[in-house]
Amino acid sequence: MGIETRAASVWRLVVAALLVMQGTAGVARAQGLDNYIVRFREGTSAAARAAVVRGAGAALGVDFRRVNAAAVKVPNENALAALRNNQSVLAVIPNRPVFAFQNGKGKPGGGGSGSTQVVPAGVARVGVPTIDSNGLGVGVAVLDTGVDLAHPDLAGTVDALNAFGGPSCQDDEGHGTHVAGIIAARDNTVDVIGVAPKATIYCVKVLDSAGSGSDATIMSGLEWVLNNHASVVPAIKVVNMSLGRPGAVDDNPAMHDLVVALEGAGITVVVAAGNDAAAEVSGQIPAAYPEVIAVASTTALRGTNQCRFLSAPIGADTASYFTTDGAGVIVSAPGEEQENVSRGCFISSIGILSTRLGGGTTRMSGTSMASPHVAGVVARHYQAAFQVADIRQFLQLDADRIGTAPLDSPGSQYTYDGVREGIVRAP
Repeated sequence: MGIETRAASVWRLVVAALLVMQGTAGVARAQGLDNYIVRFREGTSAAARAAVVRGAGAALGVDFRRVNAAAVKVPNENALAALRNNQSVLAVIPNRPVFAFQNGKGKPGGGGSGSTQVVPAGVARVGVPTIDSNGLGVGVAVLDTGVDLAHPDLAGTVDALNAFGGPSCQDDEGHGTHVAGIIAARDNTVDVIGVAPKATIYCVKVLDSAGSGSDATIMSGLEWVLNNHASVVPAIKVVNMSLGRPGAVDDNPAMHDLVVALEGAGITVVVAAGNDAAAEVSGQIPAAYPEVIAVASTTALRGTNQCRFLSAPIGADTASYFTTDGAGVIVSAPGEEQENVSRGCFISSIGILSTRLGGGTTRMSGTSMASPHVAGVVARHYQAAFQVADIRQFLQLDADRIGTAPLDSPGSQYTYDGVREGIVRAP
């Protein structure tokens, strides 16, 4: 077996195991109050929506008033048929499971804890914040597993929403804390610094302690941002979603409509492209939505190589071996520090250093880590008085190494997607 095939076969086994575990979580979630999304005709009032659901013998979960839809528990086929046959109902669609895009769990340590602040390699690659470009006055909503509200490097995080109904958005998994740190870890004397350390994080918990959620929990978070973005101080101008699922743009029009409405409200939605190198971003939701900024993952630094079949180490700005890409990717960003190749010709990822649930730092890899680098850069664009209509253009125009990077990955599942969109650079 060749270098790439051996590494990729191990990766496929890991992905398969994760999908089995995630699929089990999704089935368990489907038994709850949100196993279907029901879309109603325009003009159907909240009271009428509730009456339709009750009349069918189903139970109403979250009512999404912005898009005339609701999460509904449907106990049997008769109730499902009654909903589908009701003249007020446009469609009854599955409430699909959604997962954090994370390649491997973080572990304690990895440098940065203690009295010396570290500039992570990803932050250095996209542009270290300055006194005039640091995200000041910009709100960033992090839709994720929550944020560690007690972490000293995330001081000032706003406890906004728990889509599962809990009293707090406190992180109970770690993924959201890591993502938030990449965006806005404070510029102080400890741990790490984020891309936009003066930005304000709004914690919106849409994934549970297993890193799992559903279309309904994501929609709850999106609707909360839409309802509150202008009334909070500072106003929310950026949403980061390091999450997703396989799907198509039109498989849940209500969720897509919320993203469209956010763009119309002047908010930029930044989304991880996905961690399946065999997939295209066009098949990942919400990354496939044309209104979002979809972000693929690259290496921040040159790695090491002990494999005699590989002519050189994997360089900086190489497409991560796990990243989803495709023509819909707007820009790439560091989703890992580097990739090392062992004597046995296996690729291993050294993750991005960021904040850890419970304090200190940890490393994680994935497009989940690439997306918040871009969200931080977007916050700095808003600080410089750019508007939502400008953001996409300037992310593309300002990207570093356009036409050259991302470099091709040696991983066997990687195929060049025809566009070298460059690596995001801060203003």
